[in-house]
Amino acid sequence: MAASNVTGTLYTYPKNYRAYKALIAAQYSGAHLVVPRDFVFGETNKTPEFLKKFPLGKVPALETSKGHYITESNAIAYYVSNALLRGVGDADQAEIIQWISFADAEIQPASSAWVFPLLGIMPMNKQNVEAAKEDVKRALTFLDKHLTDKTYLVGERVTLADICVAMTLLYLYQYILEPSLRESYPNVTRWFQTFMNQPQVLAVVPNFKMAEKTLEFDPKKYAELQGKMGGKKEKKEKEPKEKKPKEEKPKADDKPTIGWKSEVMDAAEAALAAEPKSSNPFDNMPKGTFDMDDFKRFYSNEDEAKSIPYFWTKFDPQNYSIWFCEYKYADELSKTFMSCNLISGMYQRLDKMRKAAFASVCLFGTDNDSTISGIWVWRGQDLAFELCPDWQIDYESYSWTKLDAADPKTKDLVAQYFSWTGKDKDGRDFNQGKIFK
Repeated sequence: MAASNVTGTLYTYPKNYRAYKALIAAQYSGAHLVVPRDFVFGETNKTPEFLKKFPLGKVPALETSKGHYITESNAIAYYVSNALLRGVGDADQAEIIQWISFADAEIQPASSAWVFPLLGIMPMNKQNVEAAKEDVKRALTFLDKHLTDKTYLVGERVTLADICVAMTLLYLYQYILEPSLRESYPNVTRWFQTFMNQPQVLAVVPNFKMAEKTLEFDPKKYAELQGKMGGKKEKKEKEPKEKKPKEEKPKADDKPTIGWKSEVMDAAEAALAAEPKSSNPFDNMPKGTFDMDDFKRFYSNEDEAKSIPYFWTKFDPQNYSIWFCEYKYADELSKTFMSCNLISGMYQRLDKMRKAAFASVCLFGTDNDSTISGIWVWRGQDLAFELCPDWQIDYESYSWTKLDAADPKTKDLVAQYFSWTGKDKDGRDFNQGKIFK
């Protein structure tokens, strides 16, 4: 089936499970979505420019290359999908809509009511949490029965039904469903693990780990998080004003309490943002004299006739190294757009490397006859991917060769890959390239 010709910008904050729906659907359909790295939830989506396009200020929000503005995660996922994801025939299409509605109506409210208090996003109300547990149990029991003899929810392949239901279950499997709880729903767990290990899903949600132990409510964490969100400040303002309660009206910014909660619940990762950040392995290495950010800016703003000599003028071989990579399984490459998705997926999973790394990875050849290879530059002299488990998903699919910066052949390769010209070692013409910066 032909690839989707959809291109657009998807506005969202990191690790938004609602946005994952569209990003996974795009991996299957071949749609090209760009996620702005400078999006800041609570700031970007409140600017006049953003609100002119998306008046409710909600994310995820899709701005297409054709000038369409689409909100609501299910609608965006549908828009970027292809016919196979949407279902073949009226019956399948109706069943897919049924499962998407089931996720929104039966799973999502119960999951939020159970998970969000444990993340410190909502206050703990035991009665509500107990009710949510029963609702989750009811939904999973129903889903488990349906999956008794099925690999996927509708038909024999992944559809939007699987994408939307699995992403709605994401937090339950991440924070709640420890092994003893999963035992009650073997078919759901088997289906969920099958889905999460699909290459198209791994490209969007790498390193997903299911709960080893159910998260417990931490009053201290809740108090700290609410303090950061302004909850403590509001209390201090109200307490000294007891003599004139009628005059103490909520400020305009604080008035829409429900809307505020909705935004925070939408940004469930806000609680995760309060957790200690993992260190970057590059931070422990000498910085040397090569200013990676400076080179990236120069490369972006100047043509290769200037940027390549600039690279060699500034490069510090004592503290940085140059590597050549080749994709090992070229015989398995088919459509060129799918091959490019492999490159993009790898880049997405290496975001923490951007601070001290640069790459130009290129595709050579045509459909069913192509190769992938590239040049990487990073801080340090060893293979960087072995420094961090988060970086090791894709690198073993490539062969890696450290290059001698003083060798003229290395300078020729750098020129070829930085300028997107030439052929691969077997004579295939350059097709397209992607820059990691």
